[in-house]
Amino acid sequence: MASVGSHRELIVWQKAMNVVAECYNLTRSFPNDERFGLTSQLRRAAVSIPSNIAEGKGRGTTGAYVNHLSIAAGSLAEVDTQIELAVKLGYLNASSVDSVTIKLEEIGRMISGLKRSLERNANS
Repeated sequence: MASVGSHRELIVWQKAMNVVAECYNLTRSFPNDERFGLTSQLRRAAVSIPSNIAEGKGRGTTGAYVNHLSIAAGSLAEVDTQIELAVKLGYLNASSVDSVTIKLEEIGRMISGLKRSLERNANS
């Protein structure tokens, strides 16, 4: 069974929420014709990270929690890819994304560690 407590207490969720805000700020400078393209895609993928962490925690079973953490990790990879694409398209410069890239790597490590811990505890 997944641990008790609110998703709001999870540092990984808090960090992911901060990345969502950062992604929204980054995409404000995108061209208007990207509003329904890369801007929307990047924002939705960013929102998906903390959303899936929270949903998995709220499901109440270890299996569901681990599954939603996997989805969050997938969304994290999407955000990383879309940010790289925005740099290649000239919408962002590489130095402006350094901070969010470092945060994404940290969140990825935290998600992986949480998954390992949950799986280990489920198997003991």
